[in-house]
Amino acid sequence: MKQLKLWVLVVGMSVLSACGSQMEETQQVAEQQQAATSLQTVKAEASTAPALHYLDGHVEAVNQSTISAQTSGVIEKLFYDVDDFVEQGSTIARIKSKTQEAGMQQARASLDEAQARYKEAQTDFQRISEIYARKLVPKADYDAAEAGLKAAEARLAAAKAQVTQAGEQLGYTTLVAPYGGIVTKRHVELGETVNPGTPIMTGISLNEMRVIVEVPQRLITQVRKEKKAFVFQDGSYKSLPVRTLTFFPYADPKTNAFKVRIDLAEGTKDLFPGMFVKVAFVMGQQEGVVSVPESAVVVRSEVIGVYVINADGLPSLRQIRLGRKLDENNISVLAGLDAGETIALDPVQAAIFLKQQTAGVKHDE
Repeated sequence: MKQLKLWVLVVGMSVLSACGSQMEETQQVAEQQQAATSLQTVKAEASTAPALHYLDGHVEAVNQSTISAQTSGVIEKLFYDVDDFVEQGSTIARIKSKTQEAGMQQARASLDEAQARYKEAQTDFQRISEIYARKLVPKADYDAAEAGLKAAEARLAAAKAQVTQAGEQLGYTTLVAPYGGIVTKRHVELGETVNPGTPIMTGISLNEMRVIVEVPQRLITQVRKEKKAFVFQDGSYKSLPVRTLTFFPYADPKTNAFKVRIDLAEGTKDLFPGMFVKVAFVMGQQEGVVSVPESAVVVRSEVIGVYVINADGLPSLRQIRLGRKLDENNISVLAGLDAGETIALDPVQAAIFLKQQTAGVKHDE
């Protein structure tokens, strides 16, 4: 009888242990599914997408100019050199201004003399007008006083103009940057004599950039019709923001290509004049293109992939081959993924979740 009770006790404990293990497994599966459902996912879809044609383009600055001297003199000071950044309104060079200062002093002296003569002529005309009104002087005296006043007024206007001109000449001795940018070339040396028109410095602004593309004659009609393009830096799938497209109405007689100018959004970073970029012109629409959000793509060394969610709700990294950028957010997939498959929208979150699950399995073992 005691043996029977002992056997029943052992069997009961085994059953309880098996039930506990099964409950733990069920709980782990539930936790996995709950964690998996916390991942943001999206389905890869086959849809209509823009048909793109890629061409090479080069970057140039919208604001690029050479500051030249507008007066004669000797270079007294150079405040910047090549590769220096210049704030808008900053003084970049100064020309010795003794001659211009002397001209300003002479103009001001002439203005003071003209103002004194004008006041004197004004007083004489007022006095003669009062006397003439009482018929005490002939009209010839009145006319002479009036003519003297007009002559004094003309001399005063001329003197003011001379002061303005002298001020401009003096102002020309200080060369100011019309916009913020970087100095690309310095044309003069300290102590060098310059004349009006002599180049002083050349600079560019990196705040506003544009892309120039030569479009072959066979493509220009469709490019003009669609009027849309994407610009990519070399090796990047992320397009740069485009503002406007400008089409030049003539072809280069040597290449039979039409120039297209693409203005980029102000403040676009990591671009410098002369750099090559890829420009994708929209040429129409294409059907059945499998695409994924660019944010879902992960790049690890030479591997490009996405985290695909399997039947158990768990993510696994799968290598894919990317195609062309379709719009600002989506990119086409050429191989490795079928339409309808579910992928993780955030690859970092999917990788953390996968690592946690792998660590949990090893711990159970």
